[in-house]
Amino acid sequence: MKLIFHKKGLHYVVINIIVLLNTKHKINGGSVFLQKHENQRYNHLIEQEIKKLPYYVREYQISSRRSIVTLYQYLTEYRRFFDWLRHNDFSQATNNTEIELSVLEKLRQNDIMLYLDFMRNQNPNKPLSNGTMNRTINALKSLYKYLTVTSDNNNGEPYFYRNVMNKIETYNTSETLNYRAHKMQSQLLPGQKQHDFLDFIDSEYLNTIDPRAKTQFKNNKPRDLAIIALILATGVRVSECADVDLADLNLSEQILNVVRKGGAQDTVPIADFAVKYLTDYLATRSNTYQPDKMQHALFLTIYHGATKRISVNAIEKMVKKYSTAFGRPLHPHSLRHNLASSIYQKSGGDIELVSQQLGQKGTSATSLYTHLSLEEQRKALKDL
Repeated sequence: MKLIFHKKGLHYVVINIIVLLNTKHKINGGSVFLQKHENQRYNHLIEQEIKKLPYYVREYQISSRRSIVTLYQYLTEYRRFFDWLRHNDFSQATNNTEIELSVLEKLRQNDIMLYLDFMRNQNPNKPLSNGTMNRTINALKSLYKYLTVTSDNNNGEPYFYRNVMNKIETYNTSETLNYRAHKMQSQLLPGQKQHDFLDFIDSEYLNTIDPRAKTQFKNNKPRDLAIIALILATGVRVSECADVDLADLNLSEQILNVVRKGGAQDTVPIADFAVKYLTDYLATRSNTYQPDKMQHALFLTIYHGATKRISVNAIEKMVKKYSTAFGRPLHPHSLRHNLASSIYQKSGGDIELVSQQLGQKGTSATSLYTHLSLEEQRKALKDL
């Protein structure tokens, strides 16, 4: 792995190049992610949330180093928390922006537990999972850490020192890595299956739909195949796929530039089988979607007569539609896991290689793939 430091003004962008030798592909550095649609969308959503929250939450937001998606999720958690405080008379404020710091400072462990119980059981028939509850807890822990440790706006001191969230533990997850891996395995397309899935969309799906939907399907088929093939062939996240610009794709060298979570620039190789689908889509892109010269997005859609970048939500719905018809309902993240599992198995268990391809900063998140095959465990048991 080679690190290249690219200077942009006073900022340095570290570009992680995985399999990139003698490339002439030019990377634009920091300016790339400023153009990314999803980041702009989340920035807008964050601003909408911030308007409904107290000033100290905006200070927290400014100082936070969370990814833009995580930050947005945390802000929605704070809105729900402050709503609950007002509705349960912990504060007399008429709206969330007026909730004083003293309210948070004086909360007791039992108060937080009441809130967590409220969150978990809003729908008694379907209580929230431990994982979802942990996100709520971690969001509040993050805010309280800022208010009691990190903040420096009270004559050089934090806003207050009593951190009730130190007394709150996260929930134990009830799933072992083996269980999660086994569950994931049912959502993969191993070996020839991924090609069967692409062939199904290409040649059989048309026969399963209403005649009125056939024209739209035929128009979008090259794009849809290219999107699914690209995720299967690179393991990029659905948001990263939606964010790809034309300039990010280099088919002659089979590489793709992507902006990872947190804005990090990365370059990944593309598996051979996807080149055909991407080439076919590029040949139809202009005629099908009629983009103007300012439209840089690789994957396009026509919405209310206007040509736009395809959204994450549209890709998720598209993958679910095709995979359900194929008999194996999938989320785009399953396609990402599919590639990671294949690389792990074909590389002889090289976790580092899997981590690099997925754009992860360490190997801890990829440990799941070491549990994907139960055959090795069965073999070991037979040898006992």
